[in-house]
Amino acid sequence: MNKPELLAPAGNLEKLKIAIDYGADAVYGGVSHFSLRVRSGKEFNLDTFREGIEYVHKRGKKIYVTINGFPFNSQLKLLRNHIAQMRDLNPDGFIISTPGVLNLAKEIAPNIDIHLSTQANVLNVLDAKFYFDIGVKRIITAREISLKDIEEIKKELPDLEVEIFVHGSMCFAYSGRCLISSLQSGRVPNRGSCANDCRFPYTLYAENEETGTLFKIVEDEGVGTYIMNAKDLNLAPHIEDIIKLGIVDSMKIEGRTKSSYYTAITTKIYREAIDDAISGNFRRDYYISELNTTQNRGFTDGYLIHRPFQKLDTQSTFDQMLMGTHQVSGIVLEPEYFMCKYSTYPNDKIEIISPAPLSDEVENEFGKIFQEDGKWFYIPYKLVAKDGREWESVHSGNLNPIKLPAPLPIHTFFRKGI
Repeated sequence: MNKPELLAPAGNLEKLKIAIDYGADAVYGGVSHFSLRVRSGKEFNLDTFREGIEYVHKRGKKIYVTINGFPFNSQLKLLRNHIAQMRDLNPDGFIISTPGVLNLAKEIAPNIDIHLSTQANVLNVLDAKFYFDIGVKRIITAREISLKDIEEIKKELPDLEVEIFVHGSMCFAYSGRCLISSLQSGRVPNRGSCANDCRFPYTLYAENEETGTLFKIVEDEGVGTYIMNAKDLNLAPHIEDIIKLGIVDSMKIEGRTKSSYYTAITTKIYREAIDDAISGNFRRDYYISELNTTQNRGFTDGYLIHRPFQKLDTQSTFDQMLMGTHQVSGIVLEPEYFMCKYSTYPNDKIEIISPAPLSDEVENEFGKIFQEDGKWFYIPYKLVAKDGREWESVHSGNLNPIKLPAPLPIHTFFRKGI
């Protein structure tokens, strides 16, 4: 079977490193308002983005720059300068949405591969061929495409790379073409500043014009009606079947603005799912269980497997977000210490999620690291800060690194079941 690339979000320098450490073959991210995630773009500056590219390339992986916003005429000079700056950092590709920006990138950075954003809404062979003929190396297909349509594209254009989303937020609108946020708050979704208005609760009324009677419609009293809130995409159970078709070159995880833990777990699980599919040891229930530890809006397999009219489970009408089954309680940012992300007390039993396999059990005055039922755990006996102070408990606001019983890999996470 052909092994697809695993592409993970790089919302900032730390998340970039986490994605690479947890098994991504490539990451994507951007700098400035020309990316479709302005908030994420602000997490990087030119120096940290350069550092990120160097980190990726040093490990033999790839990075793609998001230049997928929809610029106005007043921005074109800035856009030219930005493309030139990104070219000089030597990334592995540009993700672009529009033909005009595509042509500009070919002019300014002819050595950089062009990946066509999902915002271009490619659903068929005709559109795919048009972009391929003008120099696009890869298309990131529209969210609404089916596997059958991808098969047709690959059959017609075997040299065109195809990338699909496999996990993350789903847009209420057609492949992100939405004006709700612009209408309500002046934040333009297709220029990177979506306010996620579709996630809000709305109050609905039904009026009888003959009698003037007005009925209030609610799905949960005191909460409102989440009429536009799409569930999150989760194709982990289908990875083996998709790989067997041999039509997908890259599998992409959405979520540059999501948490570091989300980046770690989604990258880890899709890495394992892809590798397991190739080796013949696919574990559907395990992937589902692990992905449920992240915050989510409920999961759906979207439109790739089933057409929209074939199912009615893509909408989460009762709440904006589910907390997930676990709470992150800490992260290791230097080998012998962890930073608390939640309330931690002596003798807590905390699960360890590590970017590298653990092998040695340890027990000393600071605590115990041990394996149980195939999982690794940490029990702190005492909470001693780097400066020697001892705490009866530590909480997320405590910025003191806490001593571990033994070194653990950087970007190891601790978590507790809720």
